[in-house]
Amino acid sequence: MVLTHCIANATLPIMAGDKSKTDWGGEWTDQKLRAFEKYVKTYLKIMNVRREKNRWKLVYFDAFAGSGVRETVNPSEQQRRFTEFGIEPDECTVYKGAAERVLSIEMPGFDYYYFIDRDESANKTLRKKLLGGDTDDPRLQFRPGDANDYIARLGNHLQNNKHYKALVLLDPFGMQINWEALTHLRGTSTDLWVLVPSGMIIGRLLKKDGTLKYPKLLTNYFGFSEQEILTCFYSEKTEKTLFGTETKRSKIEKPTRRIAEIYAERLQNVFKHVVEEPMVLRNSRGVPIYHFVFASNNQTATKIANHIIGKENQ
Repeated sequence: MVLTHCIANATLPIMAGDKSKTDWGGEWTDQKLRAFEKYVKTYLKIMNVRREKNRWKLVYFDAFAGSGVRETVNPSEQQRRFTEFGIEPDECTVYKGAAERVLSIEMPGFDYYYFIDRDESANKTLRKKLLGGDTDDPRLQFRPGDANDYIARLGNHLQNNKHYKALVLLDPFGMQINWEALTHLRGTSTDLWVLVPSGMIIGRLLKKDGTLKYPKLLTNYFGFSEQEILTCFYSEKTEKTLFGTETKRSKIEKPTRRIAEIYAERLQNVFKHVVEEPMVLRNSRGVPIYHFVFASNNQTATKIANHIIGKENQ
């Protein structure tokens, strides 16, 4: 199986290896799913009290649903393809287990479940895993295609249908989410969990020599200009030399933390409330590789997410 989109759409594919099940997954993936599952349970418990009276329709939307099985990376192949980023095997381990967890919650669930993935074969595998054989369930929709297109379409639908309430999970391995797509969720009844590859990818694109690797990818992701990104993540110092005045640019301290802060600040332009401290996900050496961020237009929802994240960050 080929795992694509690790840096951007259809970029630098990683080949899955033959590692045993004991190597699959990792604490950071389990931590992420554990927190998300806690939130979904609380969300449904609260929404179920009022959904019938208010005629709400609840939508669960996973734009990077994957195949629903554990996948891992062959270390030798990973090393060959990702030496320039310094990515470790446990950082590349991906487990898309949210779909099964959400469907197994024992209380009235969502009216509609949308599982999106660019990989059509993965989408079909997930469908078979969740439904089995030729069984069909109109509540469950499996759609192959670009996540950004579907995020925009979801946002447009929610704008025009105020009785729809959405819980959105954006859980990509890399930087597939374009900022423009998220702006379509502005003003909607959406609770959003988004995985930010702060240390995994973005920090490695901010080079120490003061230049950006793949600047277009960074500008699409943050919705910033190249100069704005440089201003956010670098400091400048002017020095006099034998050949005149020179300006030197240096990377800020703790860039991974700042990446998460900047992304959370950006989300405040779309949502009224964003968590105070995103959840920090670390690799086996304790190095932050992802941040899990929550945003909503509902203050109570954000308080609940803050509580869950606070417990996980301890």
